[in-house]
Amino acid sequence: MMQQWFLDAKLGIFIHYGIYAVKGIDESWSFFNGKVSYEEYMSQLSGFTASNYDPESWAELFEKVGAKYAVLTTKHHDGVALWDTKANDLSVVNKTPAGRDLITPYVEALRRHNLKVGFYYSHLDWSHPDYATILPKVDDPAEYATSRFGNRFAYCEADQQDPVRWANFLKFHRQQLEELSTQFGELDLYWFDGEWERDSDQFDMKGLRDQLQAWQPGAIFNSRLRDYGDYATPEQGIPIVPPKGAWEFCVTVNDSWGYQGQDTNHKSVRQLVRMFAETIGMGGNMLLDVGPYEDGRLQPEQVERLEGLGDWIRRHSEAVYGTVAGLPGGLFYGASTMNKAKDVLYLMIFDKPFDQIAVKGLLKPPAKVSVLSSGQMLTHKTIGGLGETPGMLWIDMPEEAIDANSTVFKLEFDHPIELYVGAGRE
Repeated sequence: MMQQWFLDAKLGIFIHYGIYAVKGIDESWSFFNGKVSYEEYMSQLSGFTASNYDPESWAELFEKVGAKYAVLTTKHHDGVALWDTKANDLSVVNKTPAGRDLITPYVEALRRHNLKVGFYYSHLDWSHPDYATILPKVDDPAEYATSRFGNRFAYCEADQQDPVRWANFLKFHRQQLEELSTQFGELDLYWFDGEWERDSDQFDMKGLRDQLQAWQPGAIFNSRLRDYGDYATPEQGIPIVPPKGAWEFCVTVNDSWGYQGQDTNHKSVRQLVRMFAETIGMGGNMLLDVGPYEDGRLQPEQVERLEGLGDWIRRHSEAVYGTVAGLPGGLFYGASTMNKAKDVLYLMIFDKPFDQIAVKGLLKPPAKVSVLSSGQMLTHKTIGGLGETPGMLWIDMPEEAIDANSTVFKLEFDHPIELYVGAGRE
């Protein structure tokens, strides 16, 4: 069941941390797609030290920038667990110089900083010997999975499947999730991935949700629990229209989920502010991803971007927290939010105006207009309008009020905001 904290959170931090940071290559996909051999990929186990792993510093930063939750990759598609799993021996505890559980200190640090605890977990496991033993239930399995790690029977007959081994894999899958659900205290969010290679019935997603809720009654689930998730998770591209219900936009600071040294294409603070504002303006959260070095330190460029975003949020927190989606598209050229009483409207512009900004569709004008960060009052007037079609509100924009990342205006009304979105007189 959806929890109110998630609807109010606005910002979360995603952390892709695993052995793939040793060589700085694609997490799991690099061997699935044949960029490197499986053996070369797994050779990174010997180089994963977590020697500077300090989740306390992570949590302190996340809280500082205004995030309300974080999600850590407890196990990616490569099958390497960050905790001391007893379901098999493929973990950083047993197979790497790190030699210890990395989940407990992460959870404890988040709790100390009042952050909700999220676990990423991949349903699929491209290292498990019993995973790729049945076909996906699709018309053409050969087109569905082209790697032996996901579907070793892609070009074979269906009678070569092994449902007994698949059952063994599901037992392993459930054992790991039981460990994550019962050994680390209260969890707030499960962020699943890797659901696409098998259908809901093959994974028994309904049964899984029921079991997870028994272990963690207050937890919520992303949509990658197939038909049994609580919220949508559009990825890397901001939706044009918001998904139905609760949702979260997950996006990387640069172009990579995990650490990749050659990827210096970090988004600017201004770009991140705009993406964040547009996301919350449509009623969603932004889950912003960082990729630590193998030793656990965060990349300085990514810390800088998070701090820049956090600075903007702090100066405009009233327009962020305790708000809901703002104006529908076409009424204002920018993003917007409203307070929950819907008698205060926050307008966020991203470009430097010449002298004024305009808002359409307001049936009644605001009583006051101000610059949120400074409180400076602004002059404004409504021009035009006929019959049921309101005129356009013009707000004077002084040069000194412009914010380099996004200027926010506060419009206060004596009544709940009423909008017109019709076609006008025909």
